[in-house]
Amino acid sequence: MSETSAVKVTVADDAAARPVGGDSPAWARLEDQIAWYDRQSKHNQQWFKGLKVLQILIAAAIPVAAGLDGPTWLIGGGGALIVALESLQQLQQYQQNWTSYRSTCERLKHEKFLFLARAGAYATAERPEALLAERVEGLVSQEQAAWVSHYEEPSKQTGESR
Repeated sequence: MSETSAVKVTVADDAAARPVGGDSPAWARLEDQIAWYDRQSKHNQQWFKGLKVLQILIAAAIPVAAGLDGPTWLIGGGGALIVALESLQQLQQYQQNWTSYRSTCERLKHEKFLFLARAGAYATAERPEALLAERVEGLVSQEQAAWVSHYEEPSKQTGESR
């Protein structure tokens, strides 16, 4: 990150004013996690919407093909393709990941704002950077626990291990 694009904020604490930004591991972790969740949310959103648009177009084409006395294999193949695309969406969980990652990203941004404004719990914290680190790790841990729980559920039902 270049010096001109780095965020530099001076924070007063009991010891002395010091910069927050590239020098703070808590701040670096927060920025890294915001960027990761934002990227992953966008990726999953694009896949989800892309698969849904494809399904809609194929579903709309099936009655047209049937009305034009299209080949049976084409009409049946269109139906099979819709099933395959929906199965892929269910397997990869693009919609659920998109909304979950977006939610976590927004909660991390909320923490960033509160920290920078020294509002909420940061207003009275003796060690705001330590509190930031704890809260960021708490949010990330919650997301990871939810993800693991969600992906372990099907394997418990079928008796499979992952």
